[in-house]
Amino acid sequence: MARLPARRALLAAVLGVSWQQRLLGHHVVPAAWRRRRFSAGSRAEDSSPVTPMLKHLMFKIKSTGPITVAEYMREVLTNPVKGYYMHHDMLGERGDFVTSPEISQIFGELIGIWYVSEWMATGKPKTFQLVELGPGRGTLTDDILRVFNQLGSLLNKCDISIHLVEVSPKLSEIQAFTLTGGKIQPELDVTSPVYMKGISKAGIPIFWYRELQDVPQGTSFYLAHEFFDALPIHKFQRTEKGWREVLIDIDPEAPDQLRFVLAPSTTPATELFIQRKEVRDHVEVCPDAGILIQRLACRIQEDGGAALIADYGHNGNKTDTFRSFRSHELHDALTGPGTADLTADVDFSYLRTMTQGRVATLGPLNQHEFLKNMGIDVRLQVLLQNSSDKAMHKHLLQGYDMLMNPKKMGDRFHFFALLPHQRLAHSDQKVNLRHSRSLSATVAGFGELVWK
Repeated sequence: MARLPARRALLAAVLGVSWQQRLLGHHVVPAAWRRRRFSAGSRAEDSSPVTPMLKHLMFKIKSTGPITVAEYMREVLTNPVKGYYMHHDMLGERGDFVTSPEISQIFGELIGIWYVSEWMATGKPKTFQLVELGPGRGTLTDDILRVFNQLGSLLNKCDISIHLVEVSPKLSEIQAFTLTGGKIQPELDVTSPVYMKGISKAGIPIFWYRELQDVPQGTSFYLAHEFFDALPIHKFQRTEKGWREVLIDIDPEAPDQLRFVLAPSTTPATELFIQRKEVRDHVEVCPDAGILIQRLACRIQEDGGAALIADYGHNGNKTDTFRSFRSHELHDALTGPGTADLTADVDFSYLRTMTQGRVATLGPLNQHEFLKNMGIDVRLQVLLQNSSDKAMHKHLLQGYDMLMNPKKMGDRFHFFALLPHQRLAHSDQKVNLRHSRSLSATVAGFGELVWK
């Protein structure tokens, strides 16, 4: 999601208050701040609209006590009745954020080339399952399918199918229109894990699922573009009494608003997720991401294929990244729940650890380097030369700048790959790489792609 930069330095300058001080737990908030509530992107004078989701959360908190940030994210984003993702088209200029595929067709084309390159490198298996997690509007898959169509002579003996993992009814409708022109049919067999299916414009079968484990086994190439950053996180704060989990409670001084508090004692999540060697004072952990990456690693280990993960993230060094976006601007994460997107940066070091050595990992590598290695400059020049339309030239150059400029998406967005060990080494030695040029150069994007 093409979001604005993290606002921590700005808030510190304006408010003169650290994250610890903004946690409105009774033991950590100075008295001077007791009548003010601050959270990601908020202002003291903001009033919180009482949304249906807020009413639901307040009832939940009154019934069972403060909730974790993970539970808050899960309810706000994917509650079947009131969840943000379930009934909104949040993408594009009219939505709350813009993704790379919406910015430029070049992005999707290069991702398509990456998958064809990996398919060739793994021996051109006869079946090719492209599995995308959280496909958004379907724009990226559509661009990839266009590449597959252009390389039809290379792929004509391969049985290609598209498998989309999507929980949002609204987005699955949009994806179906993008990819099939609306030519879909619901799955009538209630026992089938497929809830919808269709045929792409080029005749490739497409299937929709709600869970990754429902996708058939087999040689698969997985794509998760801006998917992991929306998975629920637990937040933890180091205190004088040890680690405490950050929770969300009703503000007693503003009963129609929520606030951050610290758990008075350790929670099960604290015991489970905080490592003894942790040096940071604030940590975010996404157990759902760990479970999902284990499933991907097991599938790739057993069936072959590859996974490409592209997202905002870090390599285990960031702290407070939980934030909210509405109408392309930072928004108070606790205000108007259900009306804005929630996100947290992906910890790629955690993903690497959770593969448990079953697969090789590459990255994280920033988007500027990845796309440059994929030949974005060559592709841009070809498109510019093939068009005399000045408006198209402007559009292409603006899209290129947004994708590549380090101050925009170029340095904030990262790529991370899972590959079978035998893909990178011809020995029994297991491989986990970040910057090893000798081996990573054999994988497009993580080494320079040779255009012929």
